[in-house]
Amino acid sequence: MTTTSTHNGETLIGRRIPRLHDARMLRGHGRYVDDIDETGVLHAAVVRSPAAHGTITRFDATAARESGEAVVVLGPDEIGRLTDPLPTTWRIPGQHLAAVELAIRTVRYVGQPIGVVVARSRAVAEDLAELVEIDIDPLPAVVGIEAALGPDAPLLYPEHGSNVAGGIHFGPPVEDLDTLLAGAAHVVEREFAVQRVNPSSMEPRGVLAEWIPSTEQLTVWASTQVPHLVRQELAAGLRLRADQVRVVAPDVGGAFGGKTTLYADEAMACLAAKVLGRRVKWIEDRTENLTASYQGRGQQARCRLGLDADGRFTALHVHIYGDVGAFLSTAGSGPFQVAALTVEGPYRFGAAGATVTAVFTNAVPTGAYRGYGMQESAWIRERIIDEAARELGRDANELRLLNTIQPEQMPFTTNTMLTYDSGDYPAVLRRAVEMGEARRRPSTDRIRRGIAVTGNVEITGFAPSALLEMFQIHWSGYETGTIRVNEDGTVTVFSGVTPMGQGIETALAQIVADELGVPLDIISVQLGDTATAPYSNFSSQASRSLPLAGAALITAGATMRERMLGLAARTLGVGVEDVKLDGTVFRAATTGAEATWREVAHRGWMGWGRGETDKILLEETVSFDPPGIAYAYSAHGAAVAVDLDTGKVTVEDYWTVNDSGVLVNPLIADGQIIGAIAQGLGIALLEEAAFDPETGQPVATSYLDYVIPLSEDVPDITIEHHVTPSPIITGGFKGVGESGIQPPAATIGNAIANAVPEIAAGLTTTPLSPSRIWTLLEGAGLQG
Repeated sequence: MTTTSTHNGETLIGRRIPRLHDARMLRGHGRYVDDIDETGVLHAAVVRSPAAHGTITRFDATAARESGEAVVVLGPDEIGRLTDPLPTTWRIPGQHLAAVELAIRTVRYVGQPIGVVVARSRAVAEDLAELVEIDIDPLPAVVGIEAALGPDAPLLYPEHGSNVAGGIHFGPPVEDLDTLLAGAAHVVEREFAVQRVNPSSMEPRGVLAEWIPSTEQLTVWASTQVPHLVRQELAAGLRLRADQVRVVAPDVGGAFGGKTTLYADEAMACLAAKVLGRRVKWIEDRTENLTASYQGRGQQARCRLGLDADGRFTALHVHIYGDVGAFLSTAGSGPFQVAALTVEGPYRFGAAGATVTAVFTNAVPTGAYRGYGMQESAWIRERIIDEAARELGRDANELRLLNTIQPEQMPFTTNTMLTYDSGDYPAVLRRAVEMGEARRRPSTDRIRRGIAVTGNVEITGFAPSALLEMFQIHWSGYETGTIRVNEDGTVTVFSGVTPMGQGIETALAQIVADELGVPLDIISVQLGDTATAPYSNFSSQASRSLPLAGAALITAGATMRERMLGLAARTLGVGVEDVKLDGTVFRAATTGAEATWREVAHRGWMGWGRGETDKILLEETVSFDPPGIAYAYSAHGAAVAVDLDTGKVTVEDYWTVNDSGVLVNPLIADGQIIGAIAQGLGIALLEEAAFDPETGQPVATSYLDYVIPLSEDVPDITIEHHVTPSPIITGGFKGVGESGIQPPAATIGNAIANAVPEIAAGLTTTPLSPSRIWTLLEGAGLQG
């Protein structure tokens, strides 16, 4: 990567530059879906199932239609005539369902979309939706994995014969792992669980759709991470050609994986716009968000770890049961497969493997949520290692270091066939341990204190197209970047990745400014519009935006810089080697002649001064398909206080040492890590999307019931960076968006075990809420 001077001899890569759009956002000039001009806009409300399981026998919208207020009402019959199912992206062997139905006759979770009502205001549409009469013949509801796998469990799809949605195994055969475990000097076995959680982005989901009959074009403004994927799914579902659909993501107020697909309710709102030839808006309210948006996590696992007499890890087997809910969403079982693939983390195992069983339940489907799979595998792995250390009477950090992959072993291939590209895992872990020792505080009579450090490896830059093809995951693994030098000398950058508050616009602008050698203020980054953005149906998820888009733009920028130098040389009448760019002025060293960047750009667009074989347009497009996955690494530490009287856990201090390769903007990287850690604390201690075990009704329907972290719950967070460039990503970048959320639950759980070892064996299920801890304390005789 070139490091051309753009600011008084300093490269922009590595500088802590505030996000370019901050001033606009802080002044209240953000433009979210709900801010778009409402002139002529109609409003939609979604009719949802009040039951967790049952057959629809009547959908009667007579009262709504005769009210004089409804513009249109679409029920299952109309939707079925006008649409096709939405395709899924990532499937699992044995999966029967390959699509998401829009027209449903059997409801399988509370809140499932059944129909849509459109009126001239949101309030009226919601009132009319309540007038729609729905008769549902009830069927027994099954809640939770254990209930779904029981011998007499009600079946969500009786024609399939069970509630198992599919399964897969990674690593050596289970029989081989069983043999190795049977011969191990010591075996630790535990069952672990991670609860369902809600992404809870500040801006809920929403769409504004406009169908123009005269041109047969559908334009959709959507709060989404994946405009191209929404376009292709809308085209499939509404029976349109891809070139009839344009999707624009304006400002997106957070997503965290919850906006990585097209939902049925969003498709219904777009269908209503097509039927009416009008603009129709639908904005999700918070209750819908908590009960009908796809949720994250929801996993149970049985883990067995074998060790030899010296404490080396000889074998590991994990059987993961994933709650996919009522049907397999676009990501489907993907999170549980990632959990299986990443169970080994930063450690060497003689042999290791993981089995996945995906299970249907009468709950809202699960899907992508920040750090998916890797938070779950960290919880399993780091807790079982601490439990092994406790049973063996060993120091947990020493046990980790004994088994940690060494830098000279890189690249390192795990038993599940992940090839780590680079990193000094022991150095990062040792530094986090050192930081922890300086943070120890004494316990008191009724307040126990403890600390813990954990290690984690994160998949980033996902994924090579060849790998996606091998697994038949229908996402584009590459990223494309376009750099255009305009006639006036300004620079416009296009990429298929999408902003959602993570600051990607600023980081990409820094990369391009460095490559071209121009000031940051002449660069504009344009993202999120399928009419201009290069194709990317994977887009911004899986910590891939900066590594892949940045790599593509480095190459495009280097080529564009050489072209501009060539044009400048011919303008000045000298050789290319004689020309230097200083800010926005080209200067010939031998003659002193000058030409501005703008003048050279103008000449280029006029077609002047080019060679016979040179391109005319000052535009370079490069696609980057990585040869492999880049892996970030981190070690996290937590200091906690456990109140023996109440069971309340307070996180008093938190620190992390993070290696995400070359950092483009450490300020943005720190913000990503801090925000992710805060979400990780919520998973560890507070959040749970629970359901009534008998009826399947959601228990948490507002923030009175679904508890997210407040500022007082998040301690000061110390971040240190260790830089090991990725050898397989141009620029040496690795992702950072999810690393902060993956280890906190395990780190906090281990810190609680360190503080109160009497309850350590029972710390197997998150959230580690006061009631759960209090129950464990009571069982250990520590109450009163």
